[in-house]
Amino acid sequence: MFILYAVVAVILTATLAGSAYLDITREEKLVDTLTGLGVPEEWIPGLGVIKLVGIVGLLVGLVVPVIGIAAAIGLILYFIGAVAAHLRSGDQNIVPPAMLGLLAVAALVLRIASS
Repeated sequence: MFILYAVVAVILTATLAGSAYLDITREEKLVDTLTGLGVPEEWIPGLGVIKLVGIVGLLVGLVVPVIGIAAAIGLILYFIGAVAAHLRSGDQNIVPPAMLGLLAVAALVLRIASS
């Protein structure tokens, strides 16, 4: 189970790293999308920082299980919020945040199972 956690954690962190980069650098298309969902523009770099914290937590979780568990829970909550933001704004394109949320659920389950 630990190897599966490691694989899921690496896939999720790689994806989040790219997303965090776009948030922190305020990539124009991303800013347009997020502000269209009702996210204040000044929050966008902070969202990238939250993703970076999740990345660190998942990677530290390879050695300290409780940190990986906490990081996965935080990311699950983050992506629940992302899906809610899409739905609240009337945008039905929830597949990307839902898939990342499901990867975070997989990381949580696998980290607990391998502890």
